Amino acid sequence: MCLWKNEKISKYIEINPKETLHKGTLAKKIGMDKLKPFCRDVSEYEVTEYSGGVKFRNGDTIMARITPCLENGKTAMVNILEENEVGFGSTEYIVFRAKKGIADEDFVFYLVLSPIVRDTAIKSMVGSSGRQRVQIGVIQDMEVPFPDLNIQRKIASILKNIDDKIMINSRINNNLLA
Repeated sequence: MCLWKNEKISKYIEINPKETLHKGTLAKKIGMDKLKPFCRDVSEYEVTEYSGGVKFRNGDTIMARITPCLENGKTAMVNILEENEVGFGSTEYIVFRAKKGIADEDFVFYLVLSPIVRDTAIKSMVGSSGRQRVQIGVIQDMEVPFPDLNIQRKIASILKNIDDKIMINSRINNNLLA
């Protein structure tokens, strides 16, 4: 029997976790323009000097927090870094990190990509027209259904398998059309 508990997202997920990257350090940067809508994987990045922006590690999920990027589905799981490497990106991202032992990083990605989180984030946007941003506090305090860790892993495994097949199919189609 699978029991899902409605809990604050911040109980299972760190929002904008602290990382250290000194100004001027060469690091991998994922710009907003590098994210493809509703695509799990980061296909491009650049290496440049860190001068500001959110910081993240492999396994973290980054989601745009500004209009129209959020509405357009700019969300991805960071997968381009080496072990213990810290990368960075736009200040217009929210970083989500699964808390060890209670949340699965793949499940976190699919949860953040789902209407459960996206719709709440979109509705929380404030600011002038065209420059609206998600309110971080709303995300931290939102209650979402969480199953236990084993069920999270099973759900994420199924969804990840589907994404992997879509990626393979896309590569095949692009090679045939190239």
